[in-house]
Amino acid sequence: MNIVCIGGGPAGLYFGLLMKLSDPSHEITIIERNRPYDTFGWGVVFSDATLENLREADPVSAEKIALAFNHWDDIETHYKGKSIRNSGHGFIGIGRKKLLNILQERCEEVGVKLVFETDVSDDQEIAEKYNADLVIASDGLNSKIRTRYEDTFKPDIDVRKCRFVWLGTEKTFDAFTFAFVKTEHGWFQAHAYRFEPGMSTFIVETLDETWKAHGIDKMSQEDGIAFCEKIFAPWLDGNKLISNASHLRGSAIWIQFPRVICDTWVHYQPLPSGRKVPVVLMGDAAHTAHFSIGSGTKLALEDAIELNRCLMAKNYNVEEGLQHYQEVRSVEVLKIQNAARNSTEWFENVARYANFEPEQFVYSMLTRSQRISHENLRLRDPKWLEGFERWLATHSGVKEQGERPVPPMHTPFTARSVTLKNRIVMSPMAMYSCVDGVPGDFHLVHLGSRAMGGAGMVMVEMTCVSPEARITPGCPGLWTDEQGAAFKRIVDFVHQNTDAKIGLQIGHAGRKASTKVSWEGTDLPLDSGNWPIVSASPIPYIEGVSQVPQEMTRAQMDEVKDQFVAATRRAVEAGFDWLELHCAHGYLLSSFISPITNVRTDEYGGSLDNRLRYPLEVFEAVRKVWPESLPMSVRISAHDWVEGGITPDDAIEIARRFKAAGVDLVDCSSGQVSKEEQPVYGRMYQTPFSDRVRNEAEVATIAVGAIFEADHVNSIIASGRADLCALARPHLADAAWTLRESAKIGYQDVTWPKQYFPAKRQLETNFERAAAYAKSIGG
Repeated sequence: MNIVCIGGGPAGLYFGLLMKLSDPSHEITIIERNRPYDTFGWGVVFSDATLENLREADPVSAEKIALAFNHWDDIETHYKGKSIRNSGHGFIGIGRKKLLNILQERCEEVGVKLVFETDVSDDQEIAEKYNADLVIASDGLNSKIRTRYEDTFKPDIDVRKCRFVWLGTEKTFDAFTFAFVKTEHGWFQAHAYRFEPGMSTFIVETLDETWKAHGIDKMSQEDGIAFCEKIFAPWLDGNKLISNASHLRGSAIWIQFPRVICDTWVHYQPLPSGRKVPVVLMGDAAHTAHFSIGSGTKLALEDAIELNRCLMAKNYNVEEGLQHYQEVRSVEVLKIQNAARNSTEWFENVARYANFEPEQFVYSMLTRSQRISHENLRLRDPKWLEGFERWLATHSGVKEQGERPVPPMHTPFTARSVTLKNRIVMSPMAMYSCVDGVPGDFHLVHLGSRAMGGAGMVMVEMTCVSPEARITPGCPGLWTDEQGAAFKRIVDFVHQNTDAKIGLQIGHAGRKASTKVSWEGTDLPLDSGNWPIVSASPIPYIEGVSQVPQEMTRAQMDEVKDQFVAATRRAVEAGFDWLELHCAHGYLLSSFISPITNVRTDEYGGSLDNRLRYPLEVFEAVRKVWPESLPMSVRISAHDWVEGGITPDDAIEIARRFKAAGVDLVDCSSGQVSKEEQPVYGRMYQTPFSDRVRNEAEVATIAVGAIFEADHVNSIIASGRADLCALARPHLADAAWTLRESAKIGYQDVTWPKQYFPAKRQLETNFERAAAYAKSIGG
């Protein structure tokens, strides 16, 4: 094959090298606009795992890189006058110029042709000149080739909120160092690491608005650097900050990071000669990942490895190989970019965590991408993590700890007069198993067994305030004394047989009422016996299928509010410990909040203040009759996942308004407001909403959604992203989820119901045997 790589960065050089090694008969040309040994920027970082991939792909160049890199395990964070160091992270730093020189030399050794000082704007001309069978567009972030064929590649470029400048310094850092400085206009942070003897990279980052407020946008390059030297002087030890971008003037060295993702990576371009040559994006031309997770170089090198592998696997069937390359790499890149997005947003929102103590601030930073978890930190630095666990447990009110500290999930949580023994909540889940709204033996077993299974609190599914408020005929209610007595039986069982608390979620289905139970057809109207339904506006849930609800009148609003109050009084009589008001998922109160479902023109529609008016009326009425000593939460949809719907920014204001009305916790769910929703699922995918609400609205939160391991819960609680974690499906699969997960992480000091002692001992024995066997084989 004749291959031309446009751009001599890591992606183009490494791909050219690997293809030449695969078959020396390939004619490979790499065209670079700079001179042979020019490059800009300072050191680059990747992990130990990336180096192993390089060793497998080309041991010769990998060995040269290994001899040139600087390796370190530690991260040191400076925040609020305190320095915290932890270890086990496994980073490699190498000068960008050194890396490129090694790859350039290796390419020349194996016969790859390198052409320098040639700026390519016409790939077709180059393809004809070199009779190319394949053109690689590895021409970087500002790829001219990507721009030329943007109708095919469909690039999505998201310019992030922070400005950053990539500098160097002769100060040698012996750890990957983060330093945070608060100024009168906002936060600055430095990312610093050694990449060669006597030289370190020093990246300074701050929000664009902070950068402008300090006037850096109007400073000369020298004055801007001097400003950075001044605020980071405590960590520079008198050393200067250095720029190697003298070709730029003034503040142009400060840029905003552009996140690039392309819909397609391959374009087939007919040449004037009639041949159709594929043009393939690689490296930064195809995608970018924020420097805060150090993955740009990693992605470029691994793009090259994968494309080489795909072409070889398809025996150089180029079309099939390229298709497979895009399929495989796009998934891997998406994973990295999701982690990078989380990391980017964390650094953009340092002020969100400004109230954290340094210990928790560092933990939050380390786990910001959601790729590094609690147990992963234990593998990296068990001594540091155990020290943090003890600190967190002490700050959570734990007075005594044994040889092993109390894990975050087992720290107590207190709201008003109620203390939960741990941070686990069984989330309310619709069971559709009541008759005339009366919970029977099913609910006694369902709720009782989960309370015995170790959860700090079990929540009853949405319990409806009137017959017309039910989702289905099988839903529970609390509009009669018979229903109240049935619930009291369940509450008494939980209180008499466990140390768990039990809470009740009350709500009204609104436009989602009068439907079949889920196994007969979720959200579908009843075949017969439908009752009239109401909502904020006359908009059906499923167009052409669902009933059209009546727009609520003021009289109906008063009637329903009274029904909520009456249900609350019965909940008090039944002895519940906790009450939650359901204002999420498109049900009645949610339908007032979301602009998707509320198009009213009166004082209950329009602005967010107006749309919140009725839900807040109901909340305040309920709070008045719910005992002052008992906590109350509200569940909200923090994101509608629909254009024009509720966003996380709105959720902050919604939470603030409920906090002002007296709410104790905000339960942060999302979606189910519209069938047009397009949620982005993944592990703990709704936790970022809880994080924002908790730390921006400054109200306690409950995190929900795809939380299914003790490791998830420990990470969420320890990082301050939520105060409680509510799990649904895991509790359906395993009533003793909390006990079992506690055993898995080796935590023994758990309150087990006395009836479970034989099973507890057997479980411990099984884990002891497994641990002994793992040790015997070196695991």
